[in-house]
This record gives sequence, structure tokens and C-alpha cells, in this order.
Amino acid sequence: MARTVDTGKAGGKAAGKPAAGQIAAKARSKVRTSGVRAEALAVAATLPVAMTGRASPAKAKDGDAPVFAYIRSLPQPQRGIAERVDALAARTLPGLQRSVKWGMAWYGVGDGWCFSCGGFAGHVKLTFGRGTSLTPVPPVTPIGMGKDSRGVNLASVADLDERQAASWMKQATAIPGFGKKKR
Repeated sequence: MARTVDTGKAGGKAAGKPAAGQIAAKARSKVRTSGVRAEALAVAATLPVAMTGRASPAKAKDGDAPVFAYIRSLPQPQRGIAERVDALAARTLPGLQRSVKWGMAWYGVGDGWCFSCGGFAGHVKLTFGRGTSLTPVPPVTPIGMGKDSRGVNLASVADLDERQAASWMKQATAIPGFGKKKR
């Protein structure tokens, strides 16, 4: 790629920085020459906002219906993974409470929320709010979810270790949750 050199005169380009047209030409070239890259861009353009790493537009609301609607809004395979996590939570935790908060499905028993399940491009995040207190500590430290949060990224239903996830769910609900409603 051609680079321009700062001439020290008004209107000169910054040293070593390509011109805007050169950047655009290189990007077009990459898309034309890489079918995989073009396919990835097309897929990213069609994913719901929740799948690209940003919060889902799902409205915050307590109850089963909003969580089921959120899960139905996910594309496959994320929908299947989230349905399996939700069913596991329902079988494992008597008195399970559901809510959509912060663009994801949240689960708890009693006061506060303990873990979440959210769809992203290529995987579903199962995140425990107090994950550093669980045994064994889940392996993934999610970005932007607090220093104590830990979880797992599930790319397929086969990635869900139901025995381990159920153990983490039970442990998480035995720890005080967060986001308790003010009475």
C-alpha cells in the first residue's frame, strides 16, 4: 500500500498514514479476494444486535414470557443452546425466577439475580455473577460484567456440560444475588 509523507506544508498527509481512498480500496480488495471474509461480513450484517457483542434491544422485564420471547428471537444454534440452558435451570432450581435485564435472560431464586444466558455471534454466554465463588471457577472471564463474573461460552448444545452447569446454578443461587428489588 502506498504511504504518503509529511511535507511540512499545509495540506500534507501525516507521516506514514495511508490516504482515506487507499484504505477504502484495500478494504474492497479484501472483500473481493476473500470469500470467507465477505461471507463473515454478510453474516454479521444480518445478525440481531444482541449477536454482535452489544446489548440486545430486548426490554427489561421480569417474568417467564419476556425470557421465552428473548430466547425465541435468537437464531440457531444460539436459540437451541439457550433453550437447553433454560430447561436445565427449570429442572435444577425450584422457585426459579426469570427476567430480561441488560439485554439478556437472567435467572435467580429468592432475592436477586445469579446467572445469565445471552446470545452472541458464534456462541451463547452462560455467566455467573459471583462466578469466582463457584467450585470449580468457570473458565471464562466475560468482558464488562464485573470482576467476580465467570462463565462459559457455548458454541453448540454439545458444549453444555449439564452436570457441571447444574452444579454451578445450585451454588450460584446459594450466594446472595444482585439487583434485588426494592420493597
